[in-house]
Amino acid sequence: MTKKTIIEVKNILENLDTEEVSILKELSEDDRKGVQKLITSWKKKQNEKEQLRTQFYDMMYYEKQAYKQGSNFIAGIDEVGRGPLAGPVVAACVILPKDFYLPGLTDSKKLSKAKREEFYEEILRYAIAVEVGEASSKEIDRFNIYQSSKHAMMRALEKLSQKPDYLLVDAMKLPTSIPQLDLIKGDSRSISIAASSVVAKVTRDRYMEDLHKKYPNYHFNRHMGYGTKVHLEALETYGVMDEHRTSFAPIKQVIDSGS
Repeated sequence: MTKKTIIEVKNILENLDTEEVSILKELSEDDRKGVQKLITSWKKKQNEKEQLRTQFYDMMYYEKQAYKQGSNFIAGIDEVGRGPLAGPVVAACVILPKDFYLPGLTDSKKLSKAKREEFYEEILRYAIAVEVGEASSKEIDRFNIYQSSKHAMMRALEKLSQKPDYLLVDAMKLPTSIPQLDLIKGDSRSISIAASSVVAKVTRDRYMEDLHKKYPNYHFNRHMGYGTKVHLEALETYGVMDEHRTSFAPIKQVIDSGS
């Protein structure tokens, strides 16, 4: 039997998604190093796919429980931006369809910027409903960051085009009559919350990138408002602006030192 070329083997493996086929057995008997290397790489990728598949369905546990109890529209809710010294806190509320599948989706902080952007588009394309809510730096100074995060979440929830019948919320109880479950580290435990964390993160990052265009001296596109060395140096040089949270200690110190 004529052996397949390395290019042919590569093309076969790229279109192969299961080990339960005779062609893989045939290729495995080919002792050429190039072929064995391709097979090893293929098996590694298959293992990674299976791990992501398992992770995804593990993170569907709370959604499945809610479906069993009769819920049809489960909204995941999360916020980003509690820690920065500038900019709003942004929350997102996402209702996914029952057959939604996006392996690799998890807490937005664990994803690269490119992957977050990719997942953001997928979530918006397939979600039943998606909304975001914000609380400004002024509101954060007035109400505190915890209450402002709650306000942002409620604003996202109240804008939804489809009213949810169950909520999965990241580490917070919301003032609503809709049945809810708050999960500590929910963005790593629930697909719905993970989806909302991605939408919130991408939305807030884009806000801060736009802010950078208006105020380039602060380099908001690099640190997204967090208290990095670059940000603190800019504060010392250029002072505090409207988007800064004056109730946060580092900003207070800058204000006090200039008074």
